[in-house]
Amino acid sequence: MRTASGAARLSPLAALLCVVAAGPVQSASLVGGPDDADLVIRGARIFDGSSSDSVLGDVVIRGDRIVFVGQSSGERFRARRTLEGTGLIAAPGFIDPHTHPDGLGPAKDDKGRLVTPWLMQGVTSVFVGVDGAGPPGHANDVGGFFDDLSRRPTGVNVATYVGFGAVRARVLGDDSRAPSATELARMRALVARGMCDGALGLSTGLFYSPQSFATTDEVVALARVAAEYGGIYDSHLRDESSYTIGLLAAVEEAIKIGRDAAVPVHVAHIKALGVDVQGKSTEVIALIEAARQRGQNVTADQYPWNASGTSLEAALIPRWAFEGGRARMLSRLNDPALNARLQSEMTDNLRRRGGAAALMPVAPGHPWSALPLSEIADRWGVAPLEAALRIIREQPDDTAAISFNMADDDIERFMRQPWVVTSSDGSSGHPRMYATFPRKYSVYVNEKHVLTLAEFINASSGRTGDQFGLDHRGHLRPGDFADVVVFDPLRYRPRADYAHPAVAAQGVVWVLVNGQIAVEQGKLTGITAGRALRRTTAERCARP
Repeated sequence: MRTASGAARLSPLAALLCVVAAGPVQSASLVGGPDDADLVIRGARIFDGSSSDSVLGDVVIRGDRIVFVGQSSGERFRARRTLEGTGLIAAPGFIDPHTHPDGLGPAKDDKGRLVTPWLMQGVTSVFVGVDGAGPPGHANDVGGFFDDLSRRPTGVNVATYVGFGAVRARVLGDDSRAPSATELARMRALVARGMCDGALGLSTGLFYSPQSFATTDEVVALARVAAEYGGIYDSHLRDESSYTIGLLAAVEEAIKIGRDAAVPVHVAHIKALGVDVQGKSTEVIALIEAARQRGQNVTADQYPWNASGTSLEAALIPRWAFEGGRARMLSRLNDPALNARLQSEMTDNLRRRGGAAALMPVAPGHPWSALPLSEIADRWGVAPLEAALRIIREQPDDTAAISFNMADDDIERFMRQPWVVTSSDGSSGHPRMYATFPRKYSVYVNEKHVLTLAEFINASSGRTGDQFGLDHRGHLRPGDFADVVVFDPLRYRPRADYAHPAVAAQGVVWVLVNGQIAVEQGKLTGITAGRALRRTTAERCARP
């Protein structure tokens, strides 16, 4: 962030974290001659990621770094290539702190590793391992994940968390019980290893089983390990609605975990989900503001959609039914002795989600995919709950579901907070994977005027980089990595919608990742210049 005088100021979280790019990095002053440059973006309207104002001028890049940002580079640089930015906006590459990309993991093909849905929005860095899952394809192995990224680079920079759910499942499986002292020590050791391998911190998804079986004290014990290694605590709250402890109690729990573990807290995809809690954003904000005033570092991210995305099972089936894993859950669905209890609780879960018309199962290739549950039930001639149970029983894995459950006033109230940044929570079947950043610009800057253009850019770049202590990323300033998006303010908009969720955004003209052009004139170049963003290894991790 910047002070009124313009001097750089790190947040408390940035003081705790310093995330660096794996691979060789050279100072701009040591690359080429004093007047040489590889690329100039000339005549664009420049937003630096922190200021409220823009400047009409040039961005000059040498190697993987920015060497000049200002009104005119004039004759100071001899550039190998010039990109004409007249009428366009140049901004720091957007940073998405909560994502579920399909293309990462050791079994994925090279095309998927471009991370196309994000690049075409102007995103140059993503965070994975969220919701307690751990890094894709390497749930318990942060080091292995980063090694894979180094061998097979991606289109964007990637940071990851160590996942509480992955750690707990490795030690306790799907059991609903507390760990023994020995088991807790094993879990703590797994978190420590992930932190030494470069994780940002510990992520949790306490809404989901088996993480939902953990007590607050168990989470605190593992969050303390992340704190010891300079990490953060990222939380998909235990309840964003009224399923168990309720939204407000879940926010209080996250704050307590941060306080007791002495670790910064980041609330993932902050929202008020469902009819029972719509309108409670004011109370949530008050809880977080009070914690911040007491000196706690509490931040959040948010996606600008009124529909959330989860699985059909998680939306409807009570947590206790998941103990022992999915096979046990399916057997309980067929147990006559449990039928009345399940029917009652699932009926209430459907109600809190807004009813059958507000819940949309998604499974490409099926005729019922992306239809409201109410319409599926009508076509099949059954009750909505029976239609849902039929889908759950017949599908080999969790079925994605889109749930229309948020109020516009809550979305806008959260969005205005200076500690909230943009995220997509992007996952297959929901348009947020392809369209979050242009939607926020189109709807909340241009149409509703909830944010200014500068506020949108800052919340999508510099504020995020500052909150997470990313090293020289999130801003356009000399010495920073050349992660840049250039977009047309008249054409930048989403094209994906709920019926057609996998359609790339339009209006992005160029995207540069570490100084290399990943998107040119709105088309992918195929270049994979992304780097693994490892947290700086703490001294205590050093091997003799």
